[in-house]
Amino acid sequence: MLLTNKKVAIIGAGPVGLTMARLLQQTGVQVTVYERDQDAHTRIWGGTLDLHKGSGQDALQRAGLLEAYYAKALPMGITMADAQGHVLSVKAPLYDHPEINRNDLRTLLLANLASDTVVWDRKFTSLEEHHGQWRLHFDNKPDAMADVVIGASGGMSTLRKYVTDTEVEDTGTYILQGDVPQAETRCRDFCQLCNGNRLMAAYQGNLLVANPYNNGILTYGIIFKMPEDWNQSSGPNFHDTERIVAFLSSRFAHWHECYQQLFPATSFFVGLPTRKLPLNKAWKEDRPLPITLIGDAAHLMPPFAGQGVNTGLVDALTLSDNLTNGQFETIDAAISDYEQKMFTYAKEAQRQSAENEIALHHPDFSFQQFVK
Repeated sequence: MLLTNKKVAIIGAGPVGLTMARLLQQTGVQVTVYERDQDAHTRIWGGTLDLHKGSGQDALQRAGLLEAYYAKALPMGITMADAQGHVLSVKAPLYDHPEINRNDLRTLLLANLASDTVVWDRKFTSLEEHHGQWRLHFDNKPDAMADVVIGASGGMSTLRKYVTDTEVEDTGTYILQGDVPQAETRCRDFCQLCNGNRLMAAYQGNLLVANPYNNGILTYGIIFKMPEDWNQSSGPNFHDTERIVAFLSSRFAHWHECYQQLFPATSFFVGLPTRKLPLNKAWKEDRPLPITLIGDAAHLMPPFAGQGVNTGLVDALTLSDNLTNGQFETIDAAISDYEQKMFTYAKEAQRQSAENEIALHHPDFSFQQFVK
């Protein structure tokens, strides 16, 4: 096998990096995952994930974890409402791709790796070739050595520059997320509108998506076109909760009072502009040693087609197969074949996401047409 007596380093302990580690360990590969989070209990912000048949679920099936995913995930229906709190339609729970909390998915994957696989509190800073191996550097931590490096470190990956010169681009949309603990009492009317389902509502350029059952917390996202005068320094200050509450209350001034309950009840805000990594030019060919990217590090895209994590899990499945199935003569050949395939299916996922993002900002946008 290509990876016999080779050390594989994966940068990033998200679902894609951990699934990659699981798939490699199943074939006896020596793999270590380096993660910047302090420990396994660090909360991952973001909405729940639904893994699709034909992509994400296929990777978990190969990893022997699909049944565990279904046991942990929650099938959820969708309530679509208007700005005045009227229910427009209700979709039945989706049992074929239920929602799972991000930390729950991490816990599931960690439980099925060797106990010493993940090295926590390792913020990757750089790497270099050293006597035929990669020397990895971390912020104020000891160096590590590896024969193969796989970057699964997310949309703003520091490792990416060693593989491609392509820069991440803003797409023009902003997502502001809030967490509401004890939502049944703190925003009772809104919870009643959800009625146990995910809720979607849109009006005058403001879109709201909420999940009342995200591991005991109601989480919601506000999606809107990013103001032209916003940038990294002039966007929301998430340490100033009162100003964010005032900002959202103003944007939702014409919405029903049940929506207004959300903002003062929110205990934690976070947000970011949506970004993409264009796949419009080939990656570097002069890599001195085996190195590649998977997940958002490889093909960052907005979340408007539900394809991000699913595409990343296809990466893990495809790359692990190439490295362990005995069909390639060299590691570089296995990586090159993976990258050619990934460019094809990831471009299609990005196209779907871009089309949906354009639709979201149309004045007459309706979730009823968007969710099928």
